[in-house]
Amino acid sequence: MQQVSSFNNEQTGRLYLVPTPIGNLDDMTFRAIKALRAVDLIAAEDTRHTQQLLNHFEITTRQISFHEHNTEQRIPELLAKLKAGQQIAQCSDAGMPSISDPGKELVAAAVAAGIPVVPLPGANAGLTALIASGLAPQPFYFYGFLERKHQQQVSKLQALVNRPETMIFYEAPHRLKKTLATLAEVLGDDRQAVLARELTKRYEEFSRGTLAELRDYFIDHQPRGEFVVLVAGNDHPADEQGAGEGTPVEQVDQEIERGLSTNAAIKLVAKRNRLNRQDLYREYHHIGE
Repeated sequence: MQQVSSFNNEQTGRLYLVPTPIGNLDDMTFRAIKALRAVDLIAAEDTRHTQQLLNHFEITTRQISFHEHNTEQRIPELLAKLKAGQQIAQCSDAGMPSISDPGKELVAAAVAAGIPVVPLPGANAGLTALIASGLAPQPFYFYGFLERKHQQQVSKLQALVNRPETMIFYEAPHRLKKTLATLAEVLGDDRQAVLARELTKRYEEFSRGTLAELRDYFIDHQPRGEFVVLVAGNDHPADEQGAGEGTPVEQVDQEIERGLSTNAAIKLVAKRNRLNRQDLYREYHHIGE
């Protein structure tokens, strides 16, 4: 078992993981400001964006870019600096590093190299939205950004359809309409959900309703701002014929093997999983082609 504390490896620097505000700059912690001032270098997702934050708090520490497109190039460079004794802070544009943002590869590399990693607490969009959503705050299941292609989204969501936890997703405004339609398609029109946008900012807003209601609302309204999408867990007991195993499509095949017709199997599985029967019918025959 490897144990490396913040104090037992004075030959190397430390990697500080520094959360930044998700909107309101007053959410920056005193400790985060102190850390950004004290380190030798800041590895930032977007140096131009982070510079605005640094200017606001009169921080003059030098920056270097670290984002998803230069990870392989930057990690050896940053590790070399850490091994030479430099102190480095890593931050993303907003929120916690590594949570749907850059950071995890650098953390893994630092841990593997025996370099102390020091996490600072701070703002997180998913948890901020969760505690004000009105949905069950725990247990919860954090997913982040869903895949962009429709069929990949369907496949991922089918594996989540029976989870009892409140589910947390992130979504960009230009993809929100399609994602809501897919969520309703797979999880069911009547599943309760909450959309949180512009958290901690002037136009912070929560929209609550069923997935169908939220989907239909945004047909006529243009989404603006980044969204946290929270979906209630599946709290409906399975019917008397059992919950079934696998995805809904796999459950249809299981029921057919037990002697049901295709249509009867689709109807049963759709009811069991609280899905739209026609949507499951199309999905089943698309996969079976």
